[in-house]
Amino acid sequence: MSTVWFLIAGALLVGMALAGSVLKRLPLTASMFYLGTGALLGPWGAALLNLDPVADARFLEHLTEIAVIVSLFTAGLKLRLPVSDARWRPAILLAVVAMMLTIGGVALFGAAAAGLPIATAVLLGAVLAPTDPVLASDVQVEHEHDSEPVRFTLTGEAGLNDGTAFPFVMLGLGLVGAHELGALGWRWLAVDVVWAVPVGLGVGAICGASVGRFVIHLRRVHREAVGLDEFLALGLVALSYGIALLLHAYGFLAVFAAGVALRRVERQYSDLPPPRDVAEAAVKSEDEATHPDRAPAYMARAVLGFNEQFERLGEVAIVIVLGAMLASIEDPRPGLWVALCLFTVIRPPVTLLTLARGRLDWPQRAFIAWFGVRGVGSIYYLAYALSHGLPAAAGRELADSTLVVVAASIVLHGVSVTPLMRKYGASRAG
Repeated sequence: MSTVWFLIAGALLVGMALAGSVLKRLPLTASMFYLGTGALLGPWGAALLNLDPVADARFLEHLTEIAVIVSLFTAGLKLRLPVSDARWRPAILLAVVAMMLTIGGVALFGAAAAGLPIATAVLLGAVLAPTDPVLASDVQVEHEHDSEPVRFTLTGEAGLNDGTAFPFVMLGLGLVGAHELGALGWRWLAVDVVWAVPVGLGVGAICGASVGRFVIHLRRVHREAVGLDEFLALGLVALSYGIALLLHAYGFLAVFAAGVALRRVERQYSDLPPPRDVAEAAVKSEDEATHPDRAPAYMARAVLGFNEQFERLGEVAIVIVLGAMLASIEDPRPGLWVALCLFTVIRPPVTLLTLARGRLDWPQRAFIAWFGVRGVGSIYYLAYALSHGLPAAAGRELADSTLVVVAASIVLHGVSVTPLMRKYGASRAG
């Protein structure tokens, strides 16, 4: 059996490496290809991959957890604008205001139209509310100097709301009796909101800034700590995530803030504005890594490059698993209705309302409203709820709807991303 998996993995990775440029020209994405591959490897096809989201929730939680934290750190590294810049405002509004409105909209639809208990409906809304930093790479910033408003907003939103959704997941678990909320919700408000959110952001900011400054100092002054930037990336992710969990804060917010803070340190120490100079600084040589002017850019670029590769491998694994798990869906109809409502009735008006006042024009707001990609973050929250006391009956309903919505997002947004991005690019150029 291991021989078969080596052959499958090898053929898949080589095939994607050869076909990557072709997919960019077609109304297809790599995620769509991985989803189909997973379906063929699962019970609908060769039956080599048999996973159930309820029975295998703990494994699914750990697998998606790794993918999400790496992707969030990568998203933070790509956002080079200072947080005080006005172009952060739409992303923050979407990650807070629009996300809460989305949770309410999905909960109302789930309770009124799908017949879900209100507690399960709230949890479904929290699971499906965050947009995805893993599967939405085609509409996110392409490099650290890309500050195009639509891409920047979608990247910032996905980086933030994977963490800001956590309090509402805990609220949903509390409503179904799997988490303590306290009298009138005081414990949830004090611990899961007031404490966990700012502490998570603070831990990430401190870790990213401290490690970044220390490494730059060692390289510029002592010509030490050169090489093994991959270890630096993974170590910073693990350190910020672990400290946040130790303090009962949200690790997702911590790793995103760590990436933003590391990029902020690079920006403070470096005066290299053009992308060409930053790319040159990433050449693997000790002279570049320890150069007084280039060392900050070298460090940030090397860490980002490794994380982007790691993120792609995570995407392959998660979406293939998702494709195989589609066979476990008992009734896809509620999930299809939720997906239709979320993508056409809830997300667009909520986004347009949230961004009504600001710099973005109508085409930009409309583009952002459509590309609220759902993906790995939702699967993680599903697995987290299933492995933290969610009753089995409610868990099966939640799993069916979540898997259908994520698969529908991969297909619908995947088919539309290439033509819409071309049209948007042409309109901006014009």
